[in-house]
Amino acid sequence: MKLIANEYEPNEIFKIIRERTNLTQEELGKSMNKKGRSWVKFIENGKNRFYFNDFLEILKKNNIKMILEKDN
Repeated sequence: MKLIANEYEPNEIFKIIRERTNLTQEELGKSMNKKGRSWVKFIENGKNRFYFNDFLEILKKNNIKMILEKDN
């Protein structure tokens, strides 16, 4: 999966990653030791923000690389 993050809002990226890893909101929330589905639901709906450390943990747990690349 290749994703150009600049084209999405943070909550959209969060949801795309969850969907591409075939996790339900409940599964992702529990894997992060959060309040289950509600934590994920609020983030995906743009009603809550997440810490970058949480984002990095999700990537690491699901073997996803994040590559930053400068445009020429």
